[in-house]
Amino acid sequence: MTRLLALADSDSYLKWAAGTAERLAPDGAGLALIASPVAPSAAQRRAALAQTRWRDAPLAPLSLAALVARVREERPDSVLVGMRGPTAAVVLAELAALPGRPVLLSGLPGVGIPASRKALFYRAQADAMIVHSLREREAFAERAQQLGWPQRFAVATLPFLERHPSAGDDIVFAAQALVPESLADRRAIIALLVALARRNPDRRVVLKLRALDGEAQTHDERYPLDALLQEVERPSNLLTRHDSMLAALDTAGALITVSSTALIEAVARGIPGLALTDFGVGDALINTVFEGSGLMGSMDDALEGRFRMPSAGWAARNYLHAPEQDDAPLVLAELVARREAGTLGAPRRAVRSTFGGPLRAAWNRRIALGAHEAGVLPALALVIGVPLRAALVAARRVRGRVAGVRPSTASPSPARRSPASQPRASEPPASRRQAPQPPAAMSPTPTSARTTPAS
Repeated sequence: MTRLLALADSDSYLKWAAGTAERLAPDGAGLALIASPVAPSAAQRRAALAQTRWRDAPLAPLSLAALVARVREERPDSVLVGMRGPTAAVVLAELAALPGRPVLLSGLPGVGIPASRKALFYRAQADAMIVHSLREREAFAERAQQLGWPQRFAVATLPFLERHPSAGDDIVFAAQALVPESLADRRAIIALLVALARRNPDRRVVLKLRALDGEAQTHDERYPLDALLQEVERPSNLLTRHDSMLAALDTAGALITVSSTALIEAVARGIPGLALTDFGVGDALINTVFEGSGLMGSMDDALEGRFRMPSAGWAARNYLHAPEQDDAPLVLAELVARREAGTLGAPRRAVRSTFGGPLRAAWNRRIALGAHEAGVLPALALVIGVPLRAALVAARRVRGRVAGVRPSTASPSPARRSPASQPRASEPPASRRQAPQPPAAMSPTPTSARTTPAS
């Protein structure tokens, strides 16, 4: 029997790692959480694990050393590293160095289009990378070939897709931390939700949040939507919720988003939806995957109730393929058999630079794990690395000025950020259009002095 240990660091990766582990090893899976700046709160853990056998598990975060010690002690056949890129790279390197190492798997927790260099860069030491659609496998294989980084890919259906129908008619908006990015765009989302609630007084309009103010997320959120909602006079049928997406979809009749994987979850259950195009279409908005799906539309479409289901051809290539097309269980079984036979081979080579030896490795661990990676060497790495990196950044800026390139600056703004994260550039991506104006049907809403948190 394959024994698989799934490791996670943040809320979205915890949900993905737990669900994927259950599908790959239904009778022999374990789960652990690494202590990091983005470790989910108790409420986030409950929401992430609501659909799994670990729904009631306390799951206390472990240090990197304790996590590696657990793998060494339990000796699982395989380990699924479900973590953000820098942390995944650190953990994969540690596990690859173990005697009699396990099969190493990794992947992304949702839509992986566009296939990015960073996704491959940080996960290069995995024996296989899990993707979630036939299109993703093709896109990542092509990207890996372009980069000259050989990698094996295995298809597994998104673990949190359910097929049973909804029992409600809520209009749900699935919030995202990264998109839309600007304050004006995010206020336009709030204006849309207010207008939808006023236009549909007999339906609940639900803002489905990823986290509450102060909770860490996989990605930084510059302008939290729940905070912006407090700026307006909120209709009584406009609600917020931050429990699991499964629970939100149980009472949903339609779903709106910019590019959230929640749209895939919704249409899998027969709930029509919309991927908003008012903020542009491009890789930075993570919505090019929906081109040709029939799901893209505007805020005006949302107000008029023009929600859609995807075309059959798009669905078959994008996340809603037939179950028998999943090959991840076969790939894992083959790799485990090779490990047992002693033919798995040496660990895959990392493409990340190892220049600097142990000090560089300590730097990588400290950058990924923040204050959760203590000790003399990580502290020394910071003492040396921080001024060195600042000098390199300054040198690049000087070269940019000489070349006539004006460096971008980031202005301070309210944000829900993880402690170790860096501010995102304030300049919008090139694919972004100018901030949309609310549709004509959306009347301006007065600013309110209310400070009561949204329910």
